Amino acid sequence: MRFSQSLIPTLKETPAEAEVASHRLLLRAGYIRKLTAGIYTYLPLGLAAVRKVEKIVREEMAMAGAQELLMPMVQPADLWHETGRYQKYGPELLRFVDRHNRESCLGPTHEEVITDIVRREIRSYRDLPQNLYQIQTKFRDEIRPRFGLMRGREFIMKDGYSFDVDDEAANKSYQQMFDAYNRIFKRCGLEYRPVEADSGSIGGSFSHEFMVLADTGEDTLVICSACDYAANSEKAEIAAPQADECPMLDLEKVETPGKRKVSVVCEFMEIAPHELVKTMVYEADGIPVAVLVRGDREVQEVKLKNLLGAADVAMLEDKAVFDATGVPTGYLGPVGIKIKLLVDNEVAAMRNFVTGGNEKNYHLKNVNMGRDFEAEAIADLRQITDQDPCPACGAKLGMKKGLEVGHIFKLGTGYSTVMNAVFQDQDGKDKPVVMGCYGVGVSRIVAAAIEQNHDENGMIFPMSLAPMQVIILNLGLKDAAITETAEALYLELQKYGVDVLLDDRDERPGSKFKDADLLGIPLRITVGKRFTKDGVVEIRQRKDGSVEELEPQQVTHRILEIIRIAMNND
Repeated sequence: MRFSQSLIPTLKETPAEAEVASHRLLLRAGYIRKLTAGIYTYLPLGLAAVRKVEKIVREEMAMAGAQELLMPMVQPADLWHETGRYQKYGPELLRFVDRHNRESCLGPTHEEVITDIVRREIRSYRDLPQNLYQIQTKFRDEIRPRFGLMRGREFIMKDGYSFDVDDEAANKSYQQMFDAYNRIFKRCGLEYRPVEADSGSIGGSFSHEFMVLADTGEDTLVICSACDYAANSEKAEIAAPQADECPMLDLEKVETPGKRKVSVVCEFMEIAPHELVKTMVYEADGIPVAVLVRGDREVQEVKLKNLLGAADVAMLEDKAVFDATGVPTGYLGPVGIKIKLLVDNEVAAMRNFVTGGNEKNYHLKNVNMGRDFEAEAIADLRQITDQDPCPACGAKLGMKKGLEVGHIFKLGTGYSTVMNAVFQDQDGKDKPVVMGCYGVGVSRIVAAAIEQNHDENGMIFPMSLAPMQVIILNLGLKDAAITETAEALYLELQKYGVDVLLDDRDERPGSKFKDADLLGIPLRITVGKRFTKDGVVEIRQRKDGSVEELEPQQVTHRILEIIRIAMNND
């Protein structure tokens, strides 16, 4: 590519809408442009970076024996009604009606479509296993799209699906994809961790997320300091504590006028927050439910949602709490409560704790479960902290921020059973196919790579993802020798398959240097005054700033060597 003939609209100022590094730099470097909220146009360099990710994904999928296909983005609602997800998926599913009054949706994922293909085409155990994938544009109508490519409404994704005769074979397919995903993210040059995860709206019995470690990540990862345990905080399990065996004391009613918040109540009653139990009220699929957790803990809403099997849970506002319980927020407690009550494991092990008195301006002291109230269910319902021991080995935990770039699921027979995707086994009996699901956020990987690799001057792309591997700066357009040398290097590198951008613009050297850094291209070749004076050109590596001066005839060999080493390390 020649810079003078390319659409690379760099910006000097940071757009006001950009909140994180990847969003800011992708806009400034002319990789993307916003069309509307959460929807972006990929300009040439942005698309080139996406294509680099796609190439790695396709190569690793081929190595793992997966076959590529392409499914429609528009999906009939009938398929989603079969699985019940048309109602359950929520407002992120963009639903619409066509001119024939038929309901459809824009695909956020393709479990229903791929299962429909398999039930039509797979007849016998001899047709299995199958592993099918696509790379395609998805749409999820996020309520608050933000962070550019990290949380958009429209995005590019690889989604794949495996089909097997039984759980043992499905586990092998899952492990093959787990290994392939590790290779993909390693080749992309990312610092990442696979972690145990919640399956969310996709469903299934078990899943792993692949998380890029980044301060701007939206997820909190729990990582053990001693063993390999790693999980999303939504999934991280907390072992039930030993029950307190101290004697139960008599229940006391204490007047606490105007004392509603945990910290204020604790100060007034001269207790610590861990001696108080708070009653949190949520709405689960339209039904109010109360959750008891210790005063210094927080409810983990995904755990609550999974326990209830609900499509959606949300904390109620003060007025809604009063409407559901007849008690003002801050004074609600479990004794005599009128709605469904769930108790965290930690609370179930406590004795003689303080709760709201279910009456304005009153709390209760020496409350005990079993004597004073009963729970409908006891479960792990709280958010894990770095003070909790590792669920696997008991060692100290650490917390890090992560950005999800991949997610794999053991789906089992959930979709195949309800959609009647069956095959005949060796005995001639119909059995549902056992499924797995595997997703990679292709466009999100580009953003994640930038979050991990940038400085105050711009992006620093890993060689494997860089839209251009080399940029050549011609700093003497009116000097025939400089121009001839820059052109010769440009043509020769192209001949060897190097992705190279020749900056042949009539711009000041300072502007060219700044743009080269902003674009994040790994290698910069400068042909300028040093060539005129000493006959050498400069090679600079963007990652570490190292500089070499070589004669023009040595440059191609050295560039190819640097690329080979970098690609092997990424």
